[in-house]
Amino acid sequence: MAQMLESSTRSRWLALYVLCSGMLMIVLDQTVVNVALPAIQRELHFSQSGLAWVVNAYLIAFGGLLLLAGRLGDLVGRKRVLVTGLGVFTAASLLCGLSTSQEMLVIARFIQGAGGAMASGLILGMIVTLFPNPREQAKAIGAFSFTAAAGGSIGLLAGGIVTQAINWHWIFFINLPIGIAACLLVLRLLPSENGIGLEAGADAPGAFLVTAALMLGVYTIVGTTDEGRTPELTLALGALSIGLLAAFIARQATAARPLLPLRVFKSRNVSGANVVQMLMVAGIFGFFFLGTLYLQRVLQYDALQVGLAFMPVAVAIGGLSVDFAARLTIRFGARTVLLAALTLMFVGLLWLVRAPVEGDYLVDLLPAMLLVGIGAGLSFPSLMTLAMSDATPSDAGLASGLVGTTAQAGGALGLAVLATLATSRAADLLAQGYEPVSALTGGYQLAFILSAGLILAAIVLAATVLQPRAITQRDGMMVAEPSAW
Repeated sequence: MAQMLESSTRSRWLALYVLCSGMLMIVLDQTVVNVALPAIQRELHFSQSGLAWVVNAYLIAFGGLLLLAGRLGDLVGRKRVLVTGLGVFTAASLLCGLSTSQEMLVIARFIQGAGGAMASGLILGMIVTLFPNPREQAKAIGAFSFTAAAGGSIGLLAGGIVTQAINWHWIFFINLPIGIAACLLVLRLLPSENGIGLEAGADAPGAFLVTAALMLGVYTIVGTTDEGRTPELTLALGALSIGLLAAFIARQATAARPLLPLRVFKSRNVSGANVVQMLMVAGIFGFFFLGTLYLQRVLQYDALQVGLAFMPVAVAIGGLSVDFAARLTIRFGARTVLLAALTLMFVGLLWLVRAPVEGDYLVDLLPAMLLVGIGAGLSFPSLMTLAMSDATPSDAGLASGLVGTTAQAGGALGLAVLATLATSRAADLLAQGYEPVSALTGGYQLAFILSAGLILAAIVLAATVLQPRAITQRDGMMVAEPSAW
């Protein structure tokens, strides 16, 4: 009996490593592109606002389809959807690497985002199902969070090395062997499972509405700086985007088998954690995207130097998110750890606001890198714990998809707003007679102020909406339950 339990435990942890390896490839690709953006812009002649679509095309498809992917996993089996997603992601990576035009790259990135959604939309749900014990679950979520957070920072270094040593096309080609290996490992090591059946419904119209609303919303924001765009057209597009989102909510309230049953928002921790995550990720994406551009365009760092500059973020996340964050969460509660982590990130982003034209890395950047890295390493595991706290086994895929959707929606919308406002601010300063490098710096400083504001809003929401959760002993088992206010 003991041997069987030991074998089962070993199998579950092996499955976790396989899931995290698949997630690592997807997360790496989200940030590896950032370092290569200037090279992509030069070769394919993107405008500043148009360049954001290299990132946003991926984020929109990813965020818009995560809910559908999570639900499909519940219906037809998560392993089947995971393998399909990895295959689509890998094939789209090949198309990205072969791109010779703006249109081809953006379309390929959209397809890549769709594959990424299918692959990652249910990984967190599978982890929660594999590890129902709160202590083990906290450690498993810590490993997942480390992969998601530290992988993004490592992607910056990998992107710098590949872009400088070869060219930007290879940041996509390197996904091919990784994707093939991940598919083979999943097929061999993860147990097969039958879903609850397609007759339960996947709500494709709902997925279309939420994806279209996100896409149109980001296009409306990014296009505000385009020449020829009238204020009336911008307002009309914005109204249509809001209308599509309202139609999605209405469908979820009335559909027999909705994509996102509104009952999941009855939990204050689930709904609050997802909104907090949306705000936090919006600020983090601004930090990575615009911080990269500041290093390259203002401080004249090359691609490899940019990757090395962000290494303290990866080291801080890696040193905290796997085991230390889990132990803190169990000791002090997810809400307390989250508040402390968000505060560190807020201070770090405020530090960046003072970044000058001739910035010194050790004085002007390193403290911010460490604070943001420590904050991210502590915040993601606690957020995942809160967001999945009330998920039932039958809704684990849905809850996992919701977590990913709010993260990617926050990233896409936040990046669109911050990049657009930074560009607009830089153009205004340039028109006032500022030197180009000073104008760029002013735009980035504004974006860092707004990123800090988003984190501050997340702190306020976490303090007022989220409920503390305690780990207690009941009938020999560790059980997570809400604490009184």
